[in-house]
Amino acid sequence: MRRTGIAAVLASTAIAFTAHAADIELPGQIAWTAYDTGSAGYNQSVAIGAALKNNLGVDLRVLPGKNDIARTEPLRQGRVQFSATGVGGSFMAQEGVFEFGAENWGPQPIRVLLANNGGAVGLAMGVAAEVCEDVGKPGCEGFEYSDLKGRRIAIVKGAPALNVNNEAYLAYGGLTWDDVEIVEFGGFGASWDGLIAGEVDGVFASTNSGKAYEAATGPRGLYWPPIDPDDAEALARMRDVAPFFQAMTATVGATIDGTDGAPTAGYAYPVLTAMADQDPDLVYNMTRAMVEYFADYDGNAPGIGGWSKDKQNFQWVVPYHEGAIRYWEEAGLWSAEAQAHNDMLVARQAALQAAWEELMAAGPDDWESAWAEKRREALEAGGFAVVF
Repeated sequence: MRRTGIAAVLASTAIAFTAHAADIELPGQIAWTAYDTGSAGYNQSVAIGAALKNNLGVDLRVLPGKNDIARTEPLRQGRVQFSATGVGGSFMAQEGVFEFGAENWGPQPIRVLLANNGGAVGLAMGVAAEVCEDVGKPGCEGFEYSDLKGRRIAIVKGAPALNVNNEAYLAYGGLTWDDVEIVEFGGFGASWDGLIAGEVDGVFASTNSGKAYEAATGPRGLYWPPIDPDDAEALARMRDVAPFFQAMTATVGATIDGTDGAPTAGYAYPVLTAMADQDPDLVYNMTRAMVEYFADYDGNAPGIGGWSKDKQNFQWVVPYHEGAIRYWEEAGLWSAEAQAHNDMLVARQAALQAAWEELMAAGPDDWESAWAEKRREALEAGGFAVVF
């Protein structure tokens, strides 16, 4: 699977900018996709772009995408070099599931450069605080995700990560999609606008999203129902839906700033990704710039501190790009264990992609069912964990 167009772009913008003694070489313009304007991913991307401009003279063009498909399509086509995405555009794209299981998609050879593993920002389903009053729990005292039964919950078209995450929080509360009223939206921002306008009661976001802050000051208010880290059964239900979640305490975000924090769950977000065939030198220099200019963008957007090199997880669910690995090796942070894990993930991707090609050649009538079965068989045959 080769992408077209990016080589020409790089050739036409091949002016290298040298950052003092660092010798970081990047083209004069870089493009990546991110979440909608107002999201944590978009705000952090803008702050990172300012640091690149100030230090390297590089213009970072951030293309907001309303959903995972909109963020991943330009990456796949080579119209952008990178994507600051979430688990949808990374893990689910790799797995070829949900929207990425459609016949025109399939498992993608996604690679990671580095990720925001801040630990201070939660990724949660926010609830309009007025809902607490409706169910007889004024001030949201004792309100839990189980109290969302019969309420209106958002689904964002083309955004499997957002939707699976909402499903995971419902599962924590012992609920499924059958227990709630589904309200569809065309994008992340629209779903939060719907919460503020009274069209929906539960929506997913990072706790530090600009839209969450907007909702918190709106007429309906905002509440993050708690996750109990000691409730093993509820957490197991949550992870059965979304295995990448971990219980944590968010200390940054709407209604949370300045408090002792809110017990919730989270995972790496945003994740800076590239396609496997992206130029290793470009990936190496992009990774290096992100790390070496961290101090220049740290603190310039809520939750941005999680990009720090000491917060990286080199044994995550998506493999790292060879160019990024070169930098992490030079930095003394890449280990034999990390390499073995990375090799396993690359092999997992290869097994999924081979299974996809075999199924494409067979041309089954019921693609969705056939791919679900073929995918499971390929993972089991390779000794890989079966997720989704």
